[in-house]
Amino acid sequence: MPDSRFFKSIGPCTVGELAGIANAEILEKDSQSKVVKDVSPIASAGPDEISFLDNKSYIEKFKKSTAGACVVHPDQAKNAPEGMILLLSNEPYLAFAKITNYLYPEQGKSFHEGQDELISNSANIGTNTIISPGVFIGKGASVGADCKLGPNSIIGDGVILGDGCHLGPSVSIQYSIVGCGVRFFAGCRIGEQGFGFASSVDGHLTVRQLGRVIVGDNTEIGANSTIDRGSASDTIIGNGCRIDNLVQIGHNVVIGNGCVIVAQVGIAGSTQLGDNVLVGGQVGIAGHLKIGDGVQIAAQSGVMNDLKAGKRYGGSPAVPMKQWAYQAAMLRSMGRKKVRKDG
Repeated sequence: MPDSRFFKSIGPCTVGELAGIANAEILEKDSQSKVVKDVSPIASAGPDEISFLDNKSYIEKFKKSTAGACVVHPDQAKNAPEGMILLLSNEPYLAFAKITNYLYPEQGKSFHEGQDELISNSANIGTNTIISPGVFIGKGASVGADCKLGPNSIIGDGVILGDGCHLGPSVSIQYSIVGCGVRFFAGCRIGEQGFGFASSVDGHLTVRQLGRVIVGDNTEIGANSTIDRGSASDTIIGNGCRIDNLVQIGHNVVIGNGCVIVAQVGIAGSTQLGDNVLVGGQVGIAGHLKIGDGVQIAAQSGVMNDLKAGKRYGGSPAVPMKQWAYQAAMLRSMGRKKVRKDG
């Protein structure tokens, strides 16, 4: 369920109303009057919430889901748990996007709208916190003790910063809960809208991102790095991580404790990194993957599959390090032979 500090729903609504919004067919016709209070991911949805299934890798979670209603493709109706109300659509993600956008309409206001002062009267500021010129702190935000907030930084409504956090110049933090001793270098963008949209013949429908960013204690996030808030569940950064400059972390990504992520890495949505993972510069990691504890990934690798814990990988697509070294040696040898032959 989305955090009410950050997101406001127009619900509850009936299943029939939501089916009309989504252009979906209700499989159980006598269920139109059931009330749905909110949207939620398939694994955590409860009896009064609606979810969706659009990725076959989540079928097992769908089978065990306690969601009261779910948007699915007709082919997946047979896998639904008993008692779940099904809204059938040939484009489940698009249908669910319409439901989400209906329940959570865009608020359409800027940071300063409705707040004349830079620091809201309802914000809570801890002792010995230093606030530089131009800092904006929104309604209901909480900033811990002994923090340092750099010039022109923005802390959005409801954001929580723990004790001892340092923000460089022009950092923006929205829809986030941050632990203690976290350092954000200049220009970080935390909690922005994730790259989520549903495509159809009519174009691309932007989907409201209703999750948060959770940052653990004693983590550092480099200059101009961006961490998108979750689409429904949260984007999570563990304790003691070191994230370099110009890193992009997509929505719903989960990063374990003690990870090191070097500059210009991109991690696509819903991928999970275990503890103490080392990711070299300019690595690209596809979405919905699981990277085990202690994995090391060489610079400029492209990760397209799950990676087993405790191993080193390189190349694109990334393979175990010895295999990558063998492939590289073969290519060099073939190149030399070609040059000698043509020379």
